[in-house]
Amino acid sequence: MNIDEFRTKGKQVVDDICDYYQDLDQVPPMSQVKPGYLYKLLPHEAPLEPEPFEQVQKDLQTKIMPGITHWQSGNFFGWYPSSGSFPSMIGDMYSNMLNIVGFNWICSPAVTELETMMTDWLGKLVGLDACFLSIQEDGSEGMGGGSIQGSASEAIVVAMVAAREKKLAELIEANPEMTADDVDAIRPKMVAYLSDQTHSSGQKSANIIGCKTHIVASDSNCRLTGDALRAAVANDRLRGLVPFFVCGSFGTTNTAAIDDLPGIANVAGTFGLWYHVDAAYSGSALACPEFRPLAAGAECADSFNFNTHKWMLISFECSVMWVRDSTHLVNALSIEREYLPRVKGDKTFVKDYRNWGLPLGRRFCALKLWFMMRMYGVSGIQKNIRQHVKDAKWLEDQLLADGRFEIMAPVNFGLVVFRIKPSAITNYPDVSVSECLVNKANVDLVQAIHKDNRVFLVGTVIKGKNVLRAAIGSTLGSHENTELLLEVLRRLTTDILCD
Repeated sequence: MNIDEFRTKGKQVVDDICDYYQDLDQVPPMSQVKPGYLYKLLPHEAPLEPEPFEQVQKDLQTKIMPGITHWQSGNFFGWYPSSGSFPSMIGDMYSNMLNIVGFNWICSPAVTELETMMTDWLGKLVGLDACFLSIQEDGSEGMGGGSIQGSASEAIVVAMVAAREKKLAELIEANPEMTADDVDAIRPKMVAYLSDQTHSSGQKSANIIGCKTHIVASDSNCRLTGDALRAAVANDRLRGLVPFFVCGSFGTTNTAAIDDLPGIANVAGTFGLWYHVDAAYSGSALACPEFRPLAAGAECADSFNFNTHKWMLISFECSVMWVRDSTHLVNALSIEREYLPRVKGDKTFVKDYRNWGLPLGRRFCALKLWFMMRMYGVSGIQKNIRQHVKDAKWLEDQLLADGRFEIMAPVNFGLVVFRIKPSAITNYPDVSVSECLVNKANVDLVQAIHKDNRVFLVGTVIKGKNVLRAAIGSTLGSHENTELLLEVLRRLTTDILCD
């Protein structure tokens, strides 16, 4: 394909994209194909000769699209949103045009410097303390700063590695007589603290770096508390273990619960733990000042992360992580080679972001942040968040007014967690019904929603109770989509209860 052909075909692709979004709410949101469907439709090896664009485009529509679950649909309420936007898409297009491997400043100065500035823009937008910013008010370099990671899962690995090396450095400084063998003997004793509601990436990160984990039971509200953490850490220290890391959640995956962030901060300070705050979903809400009191305690974190690709109008992937002191990150991840020249001079803008994360090569992700924040503005970002929360609160009110549902977790953001309540199954409030039967009714409701396929959501389990999750956050969705969700829930619940 030459430039002229690309000019023509590229315009066709943009038209296809617009047509897709124009009619998306009319398409069933959930793919209905069976496992292995694509293997039966595609050749089992690459074509020997080039094929025309028109044939590939046709196969995309007839073979690939049937296997797509439509995350951008206004009728998609599953997991958490993947809320892209057209400005973000444009930024990605320009990033693909440049196709830069941006591992350090020399590769393309604008790639590094825009990332530095955009992570500062974003940090200010969500109200982070100045210690997390790369550039201070006087223009000087700060100790902290932000960087773009692939996902919150990647961010927690990075934070855990930095935490481990920081703790080992502290132990070596306090005990100069320690040998390399002594240090190696400590590593298997190091413990990271997670709750039973921490995202699965917390355990995966511990598996990757080879440390122990202590899974602390959450309270009745699915929160990790400072008291429970303190007891766990104290007990492990008595056993000769070395606590070094704790993850607090600002909006858990299961229920959007907010951990006892101040209590966790206090324990982390007392015992010298690295305190990481995972705000993957809910961090976007901090763009609106009224939600910031919910995050009290996060200002004490050593690292803070959220996914702009979940609820801040950015296409996947773009997860931003800030650290209070970047020295620990760089010390843990910096590896020098002759073929990776360093630029001498003002480090305020000359950052080797390859030393702030796992990969050497890095995409120009800051471009889509730049396009989105400029084209939406702070007011547009806030309007998007507030509308989703308003719709979630409306859905909560409607479910309670129906009388057959109960809300299973506080609705602080755009997530509504609910179930058919026991009394709805018997029609007699004073007659008890087994939890097993209640669970079955709610599992059946999820399955019925998937079969109906006008809307899409998923279920989960909270403390042994099967529940449903409706995550409202589609960029192009509207209140009408939430009304359709309610209509589907009411009708299918009636069918299930009649059965």
